[in-house]
Amino acid sequence: MAGERFLTLADVAEVLNISASQTYALVRTKQLKAIKIGGRGQYRVEREQLEKYIARMYEETDQYLDAHPFAEIEGVDDVASGTQSNDVPEATG
Repeated sequence: MAGERFLTLADVAEVLNISASQTYALVRTKQLKAIKIGGRGQYRVEREQLEKYIARMYEETDQYLDAHPFAEIEGVDDVASGTQSNDVPEATG
């Protein structure tokens, strides 16, 4: 797979850690550009197109996170800074 210009949908699924059917859906909904080869519906994704898709997903995630900031809740660990609140009661078993 390394260095190949075109990837199979199975290769793309492995890179993205998703199922082959999810990869097929990305292609069929035109979220991920691919070419159809042969008459049996085999698709290939150019490595450059996969990288563009990944970059676009990073951008969309950033936009989502900007629009939906993390709300701090009193008594909950501050995950971002790695500090913990000492006001949280310990669970009893």
